[in-house]
Amino acid sequence: MLNQDYWLTEFISISRILKNAPARYGRSFLHVEQDENDLTYFVMYQLDVLRRAIQDLHAYLDRKAAETREVQASLARGHKGGFNARQIALLTHATGHPAAEYTVASHAANHQVVLQTARTDLRELEHRGLLDKVRRGRADAWVPAGDLASRLRGD
Repeated sequence: MLNQDYWLTEFISISRILKNAPARYGRSFLHVEQDENDLTYFVMYQLDVLRRAIQDLHAYLDRKAAETREVQASLARGHKGGFNARQIALLTHATGHPAAEYTVASHAANHQVVLQTARTDLRELEHRGLLDKVRRGRADAWVPAGDLASRLRGD
């Protein structure tokens, strides 16, 4: 499916479903062998596995969307207080993009502020434990803390 540009299949995992019911997988082969190699049984089983995997993906996306909404609502209410609009925008983005990296230059450009203001924003978020500083060549970058959403919710 990936070779045919069904890009969403990259995010579908069938291995857990197959692992949880190995007997059903085996029975699908047995039915094929017992019915003159009619692959209908195997195809139907695989389609059911794909359906369940897609349902799992939808459930995961729903959980992540709810988590993002909860964090955004928490930030909007001023939970943990003292965030400026630039920091709220960065934290909102970071909750949805856990692999994102933020630099002083990128933060300054995105919010049209001077480098010192951007640096202060990022260092404050680092000091609060919401961003982790990493070295990228000669410059510093900040990445979202691994448990950023839970920290923002106050868990």
